[in-house]
Formats: sequence, C-alpha cells, structure tokens
Amino acid sequence: MFRRREPVPFAFLAEADRFRSNITPPPRRRAPVGELAGRWLLGLTIVAGLVGALIVGMPALSTPSGAPAQQSQASHGQPAGGR
Repeated sequence: MFRRREPVPFAFLAEADRFRSNITPPPRRRAPVGELAGRWLLGLTIVAGLVGALIVGMPALSTPSGAPAQQSQASHGQPAGGR
C-alpha cells in the first residue's frame, strides 16, 4: 500500500522546498513626502485627541478629597419625610 511521506495539510511545504525562483520581486515604492506628512499628521491628531480626552475627563474620574463623603438620609435610619 502506498503511503505519503508528508501529511496532507503540510504537503505544500515539501513542494515549496523544491521550488526555487530566480525572479526577484520589484523594489518597494517609497512614499512621497506629502503622504508621509499626512500619516504623521493623522497619528499626531489621534494621539492629541486621546490625550485631550484624558485631560478633560480627569476631573470627572477623581473624587474630591477635602469634602466629607455625603450620605443619604435613608442610611441614617430617618424617615423619608425628614422629621
């Protein structure tokens, strides 16, 4: 009975080792200066937006340390009428 040396899912690896090409891929195209500047500007805008949102949101995330914690009247066992 005929038995394969390589399992089926990895058969393409055995074939890839045998195939060698003498064709080199073309060189990568350099991005123009305007495209690089646009990428930098977009990245800087995103980072500035995140930092700005963090700065604006910090007061809402912090609790006042000088003021005593307020408790509702219900936690003192008083009726809802306040008397």
